[in-house]
Amino acid sequence: MSNLWIANIEPGTDDEELKAFIRKYAPPELEFAAIERVEGDGSRPAAVVKFNGTRFGSLDKLRLRLDGMYWKGRRIACSTSSL
Repeated sequence: MSNLWIANIEPGTDDEELKAFIRKYAPPELEFAAIERVEGDGSRPAAVVKFNGTRFGSLDKLRLRLDGMYWKGRRIACSTSSL
């Protein structure tokens, strides 16, 4: 399983909005497994998006595309990890 960490999400953004945003830029082979919200002080909400069946490098390409992008008036930050 591979993970995409996304920070500085607009407060109030629900999981379906987040999935739709990611699907817009993700390669078709990435399959969503789960979304986990990350607790914090609320100023820069974050989520860990888990994927099944990723090809080598496909999640890194998505990270590069999304990192620094402005979405809903906020500049998001992304990183990846594999478990």
